[in-house]
Amino acid sequence: MKDILFLTGTRADFGKLEPLAAAARDAGYGVTFFVTGMHMMDRYGLTRNEVRRMAGVGTHEFLNQRPGDPQDMVLAKTVTGFSDYVAEHRPDLIVIHGDRVEALAGALVGAMNYVRSAHVEGGEVSGTIDEVFRHCNTKLCTHHFVSSEAAARRVMALGEPAETVHVIGSPELDFHARPSGVTLDQVRAHYEIPFADYGIATFHPVTSEQATIGTQAAALFGALEASGRAFVVIAPNNDPGSDAIFAVLDRLPKDRFRVLPSMRFAHFSELMKNAACMVGNSSAGVREAPFLGLPSLDIGTRQANRSDAASVTACQAADTATIARFLAQDWGRRHARDAGFGQGLAADRFVQVLARPEFWDSPLQKAFQDRE
Repeated sequence: MKDILFLTGTRADFGKLEPLAAAARDAGYGVTFFVTGMHMMDRYGLTRNEVRRMAGVGTHEFLNQRPGDPQDMVLAKTVTGFSDYVAEHRPDLIVIHGDRVEALAGALVGAMNYVRSAHVEGGEVSGTIDEVFRHCNTKLCTHHFVSSEAAARRVMALGEPAETVHVIGSPELDFHARPSGVTLDQVRAHYEIPFADYGIATFHPVTSEQATIGTQAAALFGALEASGRAFVVIAPNNDPGSDAIFAVLDRLPKDRFRVLPSMRFAHFSELMKNAACMVGNSSAGVREAPFLGLPSLDIGTRQANRSDAASVTACQAADTATIARFLAQDWGRRHARDAGFGQGLAADRFVQVLARPEFWDSPLQKAFQDRE
């Protein structure tokens, strides 16, 4: 059976890749995770342990950065480590996700070594440099597992053949579509969350807005504090600008803000299912929250244009009036489930594509396909 190598650099992309890897493992494929990036850093909860907990798969850990490394240096280090691993183990398929710098490294290594590669959740827009990375990954990879028909059209607009583009939905919805396996009381006890009525807040850096990201964070969390509501705050990722956000989080009153470096995905799913709302600029606010019918407030440019769900309200961090109105009017309000990013069946569709002989027989030499 074929050997599949998944590259994960963050807690977020692991949550999207894990359902696919589990389905591939259960179908008889050899599965290994190359674990790097935020997973290896104490500040972000050492989430490599979450990958280690996954049964029946191999793991290889690689430290690709030190705190403060610029993204181009992280890219270079990741290319070196991943290339060495691929040269030694020669997987049949490399699977990467999204728009992170680690994914770009994986796509580059796959293309330059003529190893078959699959990009998960290509063809999406956001308006930041992450979108540039995402489209680069599309051009470098040989196969595309996208979340929607709109994403499929964009991938094909980049010259990719239709037969290499597979609409499976967003894999993280597979988790949310089924019971989490834990209760809310267990989640609150495990993470020492003292309040029962809460929102979830996550605000990540935007690399092109480093000069203002601290000011944006101060405005957003100042508005949340002024609301009198309680929030579980998930710490930002490790992109440049995160220190400025951490400085704001460190000043929040601990009686109403529980700041966590990360959460196990099952626990996070249960937390979302019982939250009053979600606020920030995480993709969870525009993908998972609408799927769960959870009202969400999308802040700034990081997720711009990614969702048109009725449950999503968008504004800038400085727009305190809109933030206050959302928290007053949408807190605890439930919406109908939005299926814009799938029905929670991505893993099944993924292995169905892998089972097709033509998937493995398609040429590795890519050619641009023009369209009218």
